[in-house]
Amino acid sequence: MTNSIAEIENSECMLVVGSNTTDAHPVLALRMKKALRNGAKLLVVDPRKTWLAERADVHLQIKPGTDIPLMNAIAHVIISEDLHDKQYVETLSEGFEEMSEAAAEWPVERAAEICEVSANDIRRAARIYASYKHAGIYYTLGITEHVCGVDNVRSLSNLAIITGHIGYEATGVNPLRGQNNVQGCNDMGNNPVYFPGYQEVADAAVTEKFSQAWGSKLSQTPGLRLDQMLDGMHDDSVKALFVMGEDPVLSEPNAEHVHVGFKKIDVLISQDIFLNETARLYADVVFPATCFAEKEGTFTNSERRVQRVRKAVDAPGQARPDIQIIFDLAKQLGHDWGEAQPSKVWDEFARLSPQFSGINYERIEDEGIQWPCPDVSHPGTKILHEGAPIRGKGKLYPLDHIKPWEEADEEYPLTLSTGRTLYHYNSATQTLRNEGHREKEPECFFEISPDDARDLNIADKEAITVQSRRGSVVSRAKVSEKVRKGVIWMPMHYAEASANTLTGDGRDLKVGTPEYKLCAVRLHKS
Repeated sequence: MTNSIAEIENSECMLVVGSNTTDAHPVLALRMKKALRNGAKLLVVDPRKTWLAERADVHLQIKPGTDIPLMNAIAHVIISEDLHDKQYVETLSEGFEEMSEAAAEWPVERAAEICEVSANDIRRAARIYASYKHAGIYYTLGITEHVCGVDNVRSLSNLAIITGHIGYEATGVNPLRGQNNVQGCNDMGNNPVYFPGYQEVADAAVTEKFSQAWGSKLSQTPGLRLDQMLDGMHDDSVKALFVMGEDPVLSEPNAEHVHVGFKKIDVLISQDIFLNETARLYADVVFPATCFAEKEGTFTNSERRVQRVRKAVDAPGQARPDIQIIFDLAKQLGHDWGEAQPSKVWDEFARLSPQFSGINYERIEDEGIQWPCPDVSHPGTKILHEGAPIRGKGKLYPLDHIKPWEEADEEYPLTLSTGRTLYHYNSATQTLRNEGHREKEPECFFEISPDDARDLNIADKEAITVQSRRGSVVSRAKVSEKVRKGVIWMPMHYAEASANTLTGDGRDLKVGTPEYKLCAVRLHKS
């Protein structure tokens, strides 16, 4: 996030894209609700009619996979109607001419036809967003889980830059992280192209710095992404997998492809707080780990705030903190790292990572600090890019429509999109164990529009087979005004009717994120 969560309630305008915030981020959504009560304008871009969409000044219920044409059209309106921030563009951005030429290829009427929304609504959204000083963009997986996910994000960044909505309160481009420490996981180097602190593996000086610090000769070759690992299980280039806090057989697309891969490898190690489906079916070794309330350490949240986590209760059975398991494993491999202390790990990380150097355990004893924080006298950074973009100038990108990996056709005439609900999370390894959650949503369902239900003679709550080119599942129909005609929506939480049995092999062309948000399906009576 370029900005902070507390600022949201001071917004004059919120552009929420591909985010069912009240379900996926209910606590953060309280800030949005407060902003609405304070009179903020709300623009929502989402194929579903979510709680926020029903209260939006403009809801652009686009056809899944058409975000770039829409954002280009909005940019075109802003530029052609002279609503952009000329001073910011001229002094603090680069690439404006190329970007504006690409946007000009998407006049409102053309985008409206592709996106299947009202041209007037596109114009209204563009004018509202450009007209308010404190206008922020908020997005989640509805933007990133596409073959063009990176460019989708760039299209949002383009809007923020050309309007100058960056570098001050209640503005910017704000990804809402899907779990409590997703941001911290990336910060610490859980990415194949970065060492900790977003320092590039391919940089010789960076690699040498970490080689010296860790007493080992490190490679400058980036590691494998998850999608590459899963493919590697098929071609025998990956023979063992160590899975921590993840359930790939449920959470990864084209589940049959994943199952076949796991059956081929020699060793699978699972480290988790519960025996999830991946571990139950394929693990050779299971390390029982502790949950957040049973260990010490840090979490870093969506707004880049590093916070202490403290042990509140003892762990059950043989469960141990992740850090102890990793340290003991290292010792078995011939590397004695000493006592497994989270503070020691953090201190090493901060020492080697300039953006985090000013954060230590003493400073976050009572309250977290937002990075960048380069030294101990620095208060932390509430808002990124104040005064000017950190890189010097904001980079604008010329973008064009990239078609989805798979679209509906005569044989598979409906588009399936997947996501999360308020009551469950991802593979529901935790939430389905809770009686209250199970009572609210005990089994899988799919939302279908009244028009499609009538055309297909499908009744509410009827058990229906949902089939794609990869496989099929049986799920109960939920006739709902939330989804548009031609689209069905299914949660991804249920092992007995895994939505990822249906999803395909489409991946973002730059970083490999799976295209969970659309694939082609058909329905028939079970």
